[in-house]
Amino acid sequence: MIIREGTNMQDLGEFEKIIGYEFKDKSLVFEALSHSSFANENKKERRSNERLEFLGDSVLSIVVSDYLFENYTNLPEGALTKTRASLVCEKSLYVFAKEIQLGKYIMLGKGEENMGGRERASILADAFEAVIAAIYLDGGMDAAKKHIMRFVTDERIKNVRLSHDDHKTILQEIIQQNPEEKVEYELVGESGPDHDKHFKVVVKLNSNIIGEGEGKSKKQAEQNAAGEALKLMGYAVQ
Repeated sequence: MIIREGTNMQDLGEFEKIIGYEFKDKSLVFEALSHSSFANENKKERRSNERLEFLGDSVLSIVVSDYLFENYTNLPEGALTKTRASLVCEKSLYVFAKEIQLGKYIMLGKGEENMGGRERASILADAFEAVIAAIYLDGGMDAAKKHIMRFVTDERIKNVRLSHDDHKTILQEIIQQNPEEKVEYELVGESGPDHDKHFKVVVKLNSNIIGEGEGKSKKQAEQNAAGEALKLMGYAVQ
């Protein structure tokens, strides 16, 4: 089945090996890889991946939401929402798509091809969602979840949360891995008039100072102290 020059069943086989899933209905993956520019040039042969993208977005969201809800029970609704949004945004999906060389297999119209569409973040992110939908339709939710969770790792979740300045919660989770250890925060400095206070806090692990931070509120100073402690532990705090 030749779809266009450079995209054939051999290419599809390569792609299936990369994603670790073999489609029973090959038409689903071909549709997922068909950008609208290609579909418009081949109207009798191909539909674009836009409808699959719509479905894939929902499947991705429910899988990520379910995982966060079940595995990060200490996170409030606001933190869960922020974390999910960062994991399913175009920037993240573009990174995921690059990891499976998705740009190599997308079918583009000649104009989009010439304009560098294979590297365009929006095209890759949309196709990534479309592939999720194709897997879901072909193999069910379990297959889609298995595929998605290759990318939504605990390491990535941790890095996303670090970027949200949720340093205290993450530090607490790390410390709790050793039940005998205890973390506490101590206010060691306060200056400035009432309308412009400045606070300095240290965070202690078993009475040993492991970080210090400053801020215009105690909460901000504690977050900064926790962030400093995480940096000393080797975490990439932004």
